[in-house]
Amino acid sequence: MIALLLGIFGSIGGYKYAQLSALANTVFERPPITVAASRARVETWSEYLTALGTVKAVRGIRLTSEESGGVVRINFESGDSVEADHLMVVLNDRVEVARRGSQKATLELAKLQFSRNRELLEQRSVSHSDYDRSKADLDRARADLAETDAILANKRIRAPFSGITGIRQIELGDFVSPGTVVTTLQDLSALEIDFSLPAQSAPRLSPGQRIELQVDAFPGRIFEARLSALDSQIDPNTRNLQARARIQQGDGLLPGMFATLRIFPGVSHNFITVPETAITYSLHGNTLHVITEMADGALTTSSVIVEIGETRDGRTSVVAGIAPGDRVVTAGQNKLYRGARVVIDEKVVF
Repeated sequence: MIALLLGIFGSIGGYKYAQLSALANTVFERPPITVAASRARVETWSEYLTALGTVKAVRGIRLTSEESGGVVRINFESGDSVEADHLMVVLNDRVEVARRGSQKATLELAKLQFSRNRELLEQRSVSHSDYDRSKADLDRARADLAETDAILANKRIRAPFSGITGIRQIELGDFVSPGTVVTTLQDLSALEIDFSLPAQSAPRLSPGQRIELQVDAFPGRIFEARLSALDSQIDPNTRNLQARARIQQGDGLLPGMFATLRIFPGVSHNFITVPETAITYSLHGNTLHVITEMADGALTTSSVIVEIGETRDGRTSVVAGIAPGDRVVTAGQNKLYRGARVVIDEKVVF
């Protein structure tokens, strides 16, 4: 019995001893963490100013009537493309046409009377006062006829330039008064944009500077423009400087569109940049996880507080905290801790 008990307890003790020896020789080290990484590099970025503006046509108007009268003819539809001097609307002009006939007859009579008096004056058969009176009657008749012709011309509303008409605001039979809007007319072949900048930006602006603009209607598309004019004064109410730029290629843009602008004064700076996903933002400071290669070839990470600048096209400038060529973690930061060993997944490209 004693020998049997010794054998049982000896087997149990031998098993525990082997188990404890295996645990003592086991290395309790966390496995490397797989991350994505990228090198910090130096890039040259052009300095720019930002502004908000409104697209407009170089030639764009609200076509209005200068005379009153009923609409008797409409020669366009909404959205039509019209040429310069195209007859758009005709107003009722029967009274003016009748008046013109009477005035034309009066003019012919005044011409005959003036011609007769001029011959008689040469023969000394009429006084100078009668001659002067006939000349004044002729001038008055010509002026009356010219006034009626002007009114008749205003009764015919024409396009002052080639362009695209807007929504028609009148119908046949409508009575229009001076200032009544008939439609809008926009020449979409030449567009410009008006915007404003703070007064302190004035010394950095000059005509000809390159401008990039974007509109919500075409996300991701960049339109080119050139600064064409600056106002001659600062607005005393807003302390802003008004400016205007000519759009180089504005296919698809329409007057009235809201746009964001980047104005490039022509100054460039070198910045250390990293992918924007590498930055970890927190209230205690923005950090980067920098990868360091140890003597045995192992890779470890350390958290570095950095001062960052602006972000462009997926990359963020770092003002202070790292040097060009430093390898930083761009994905997997949430798994890292101080001194963590890492393995870089080369399949992830940044």
